[in-house]
Amino acid sequence: MIEIVIDASVVVKWFIEENESDKARFLRDKFIDGQIELLIPSLLYFEVMNALKYSKLFDPSELNDAGESLENYGFKVITIKNEIRECMIKIAVDHDMSIYDASYLGISIALGKIFFTADEKIIKKLPSKLKKHGKSLKQVEDIFN
Repeated sequence: MIEIVIDASVVVKWFIEENESDKARFLRDKFIDGQIELLIPSLLYFEVMNALKYSKLFDPSELNDAGESLENYGFKVITIKNEIRECMIKIAVDHDMSIYDASYLGISIALGKIFFTADEKIIKKLPSKLKKHGKSLKQVEDIFN
């Protein structure tokens, strides 16, 4: 089974209609159908809930429902430690990236998995040697063709 690292920018598109929401849902549907495994750090839950709150599209009850939905997906939650932590710190320092954003890439690189993000700023910061790990959500369907 293909294991893919995703960040909060992808998951938010499951709840809010934005550019590339169709591609985010494509990935979600592959996961629900058991065709792929989605890997995340635990901070994804906080980032998604924060984005939904600040979107002002959700009342407290709807935020709670969204949080429950996230809990029920059954993501494979990866602990940030050892090689993943070292990789995350190196990426953050070397490429002027937040530790939060670098955590997803750290998981991707340390475990040899593809990472998808809808955050084009992250993709633009990646040097060519890291582009094989970090991919734009726009490219998600390419890995299944």
